[in-house]
Formats: sequence, C-alpha cells, structure tokens
Amino acid sequence: MSARGRSYRYAGPVELKAAVRPGSGGCRIGSAADFDGWIAERSAAELTEPFTFVVATDGVLRLAPRRSEHVACAGGDVVLSAGEISFVREEDRWTVGEVSNQSTGYCPDVTSWSAVAHALDDVGLERPSGFTHEVVFRRCPDCQEHNIVREDDFICVFCGSDLPETWNVDPAV
Repeated sequence: MSARGRSYRYAGPVELKAAVRPGSGGCRIGSAADFDGWIAERSAAELTEPFTFVVATDGVLRLAPRRSEHVACAGGDVVLSAGEISFVREEDRWTVGEVSNQSTGYCPDVTSWSAVAHALDDVGLERPSGFTHEVVFRRCPDCQEHNIVREDDFICVFCGSDLPETWNVDPAV
C-alpha cells in the first residue's frame, strides 16, 4: 500500500488495456495552474458532463473526457482511485460538484476517497467530504465475476452466491 492508500490494478477487459498507447494518459493536474489551463480549454458542452479521472500512484489527478476509458486515462498504469468527476463554477472559482468511484475497469473501493481528497487538495479545489455517489464493487468468490452491490444486497447477480463484505476485486491484493 502506498502512503496515500491501496493501489488498484486494471481489472477490466484486456482488449481495452491492450489499446492503450504510451503517452496517451489523461491530462496531469498537479497544481492550480494546471487545472486553470485545462478547464479553460473545455467547451461549454464538455462542462455539462462529468469527466473521467484517475489518481495516479504519484498522488496526482489525471483528467480525460467522460467517454474515455479509465485505463486510457491512467496510461494503463496502477491507480490509487478512479471514477467520474464534475466541476461547478461558483462566483470566481471552480469547485468539485460531484465525484464518484464509478470505474468498472479498476473497481476501486470507497476507501479510495482519501487519495482523491489529497489530489484535489493539492490542486486547491474545494470538494465534498466524500464521494457524492459511492459504488461498492465485489468479485464473486464462486464464479469470479465482478459485481456492483446495490442496496447492501451482497448477492452475486451472475450466480446467486454470497459476496464478501470487504473489497476483494483484485485477488492479488
């Protein structure tokens, strides 16, 4: 585990990871100036939708258009968190409107919030106190399929087996 929390390997379709090209990762946002430059280049239409984000293992936020794959945003690398994020203009500054850990490629645990919070704090963006939409991911111990747990129903939607209470998507972790 890194100083900023557990890391997550890509667990999605292999063909998506195979399509990632070196240097094709999301835009690195390591400072307020980086964010200001990046957000200024976004169109009004882009700003109406959330963006794809990852927090790289160096703790830095990376952003890409919403329909980007998380693995592409991460350049195929391991991450500290991944999900979707939207920004809202409030008076003379940008703040985080909504943020989730919704990434079916990395399936990060809700505890990955601390990495997101640190990355946003490093950029100076005001943020909520946690994910505004938490997604609970589990791997079925019987059929090995990845599940999204809804309404605290820890039952595999593929085979009906019980799912563990603790995060277990990456068997190597």
